[in-house]
Amino acid sequence: MQLPVLNNVPEAKGGCAASSCGSTDNQMDSLPDSIREKVQNHPCYSEDAHHYFARMHVAVAPACNIQCHYCNRKYDCANESRPGVVSEVLTPDQAVKKTMAVAANIPQMTVLGIAGPGDPLANPEKTFETFRRLSQEAPDIKLCVSTNGLALPDAVEELSKHNIDHVTITINCVDPKIGAKIYPWIFWNNRRIKGEKGAKILIEQQQKGLEMLIAKGILVKVNSVMIPGVNDEHLAEVSRVVKSKGAFLHNVMPLIAEAEHGTFYGVMGQRGPTPDELQDLQDSCSGDMNMMRHCRQCRADAVGMLGEDRGDEFTIDKIEDMDIDYAEAMEKRKVIHAAIQEEMDSKRLEKAQKAEQQKQLERLTTRPVLMAVATSGQGVINVHFGHAKEFLIYEASPDGVRFISHRKADAYCGGDISCGETESTLQRTIHSLAGCEAVLCSKVGYEPWEMLETAGIMPNGEHAMENIEEAVMAVYREMAKAGKLTAENAPIRANA
Repeated sequence: MQLPVLNNVPEAKGGCAASSCGSTDNQMDSLPDSIREKVQNHPCYSEDAHHYFARMHVAVAPACNIQCHYCNRKYDCANESRPGVVSEVLTPDQAVKKTMAVAANIPQMTVLGIAGPGDPLANPEKTFETFRRLSQEAPDIKLCVSTNGLALPDAVEELSKHNIDHVTITINCVDPKIGAKIYPWIFWNNRRIKGEKGAKILIEQQQKGLEMLIAKGILVKVNSVMIPGVNDEHLAEVSRVVKSKGAFLHNVMPLIAEAEHGTFYGVMGQRGPTPDELQDLQDSCSGDMNMMRHCRQCRADAVGMLGEDRGDEFTIDKIEDMDIDYAEAMEKRKVIHAAIQEEMDSKRLEKAQKAEQQKQLERLTTRPVLMAVATSGQGVINVHFGHAKEFLIYEASPDGVRFISHRKADAYCGGDISCGETESTLQRTIHSLAGCEAVLCSKVGYEPWEMLETAGIMPNGEHAMENIEEAVMAVYREMAKAGKLTAENAPIRANA
């Protein structure tokens, strides 16, 4: 189905590929109508929606009321993509103007979030003034907030007044002893409180705020940063606790701790988790709790589809010159959103029908397989191996196909398919695919083909522009017929 285009602006690229992200198709079908309506076009709450819809963050909240060992807020920084980083801090007036400019020019944008670069609820005047204005002037945009939770209980009533029905709380522990290793201090009642005492207050406030939000009917996503050796073995308990209190979604994210970022963990050499470690923890936390696996750990001023950043197109100096008729833009946005929703519903129905057919077939007696996919969005395989800046990881098994995670990579080809590859970059890319037994892309060159095979990864360019999950299952069945899926030939997973 061809989607309409607004003002000759092409579809925003991005796609199924890590601050604030969901529900799978099967889970969506089982949700009450009231909740499905809230999440079906929210790219951070619905794994399906993140193929089609965009989000943006406005950086109006520079101050923070806690210190985290994994955080270093940076301003005027265009070269880093991680939470807490922004290029410009906005006033509420600038934030509203920017939001409306983005919504008019990227009609797939459905969600506006405030996630920093500090804590939104430590900057309540700026945060709520922005929300108040947007709920009046752009009522078709979903409003979200991401918070550490320290000031949350006092803000719940105000949040409920501003058309906000999605809140993300970062909860890394429910044990003050572990919390003291993550948070050196909190600022509470005009005092800096350190160690376990401060962590205990933070945990109590987070849990109280979570309960209050659920009582108001507000959907809550819990973010947790996986820190090996600190809280990794504890996060399953965190997941159990937040689920018992009504959280809708749990997003376990890997620690980002590069030394050049200037964080305490980075400087001290604290490592992040391996992809296998992250997947194992996410699996152990899931059960019947919705697990988010497509989070991009976005900047506090991110704009566009998940996995992309179009913020440079909407800097303050550029939006000042834009003449936006938002009433007209909103009508055109409705048309595009309806077309997208029709396509999503059609694909969901088709997928459900095929799943039902699959249940009638004899189950394959094979093991699960991880496969990497190169895509720029729309749920299809459409990126050349040499152009991929990230790969989506899917697991195929007798039960079907499920999305696992995304892994970043360096694009080693400058754009010409025949250009020469840089060996070290290519080796890093192949190393990032450790544990995968196949990589699906639109095309792949001769040299990377040989290196992938040597690394035990089967390159496949036969499914270009095909649906990702259908192609992954097709390759899986081919591997099964070839006898490649016995336990004896399973790859060794590295956890160190």
